[in-house]
Amino acid sequence: MSDEWGNLADMVAGHAQNFLDGLTRLARGEGGDAMLPLLLMEVAQMSLAGAQLGASQDVILPGNWEPPMSEDPDLDEIRTALAERLGPVDVYAEVFDPYKDTSVTAYRLSDDLAAVAADLVHGLRHHKAGRPLEALWWWQYSYFNTWGNHAGAAMRALQALVAHTRLDVVDERTSV
Repeated sequence: MSDEWGNLADMVAGHAQNFLDGLTRLARGEGGDAMLPLLLMEVAQMSLAGAQLGASQDVILPGNWEPPMSEDPDLDEIRTALAERLGPVDVYAEVFDPYKDTSVTAYRLSDDLAAVAADLVHGLRHHKAGRPLEALWWWQYSYFNTWGNHAGAAMRALQALVAHTRLDVVDERTSV
């Protein structure tokens, strides 16, 4: 494996771990009133790593085969905690594929964030097992297949929520 691939794997692993740590803290309520902008920042930073994977040459595994691993951890506790914290803003409308499927679909931020986390965890397990090429392959494949879409949709929804909290001001009337 080249140094370039190794450096990219280490960089994505760092972003993935930061995302998972941040998501876990926010699910526990550590973000307080800043939860939405902090989620936006976490998703945006992970999306940057995904864009770097998207701009990279295709990662091809020797023999085009992924080594077997035990089952990935269940992230439902994080998803459920996020859904509870997000409450009425958890559900939003999204167009899944603006080129092939232009119908509006209901999405949940909690589901999107948990889906991203699940794909990142799988790759991190390869990376921590000393298989950085497998980690890169998984992250790149799942970026195009699942987590890139979920991260993009979540980022659009979170940006809209943060913008609404900043721009939708109540008309202040002054008394004369």
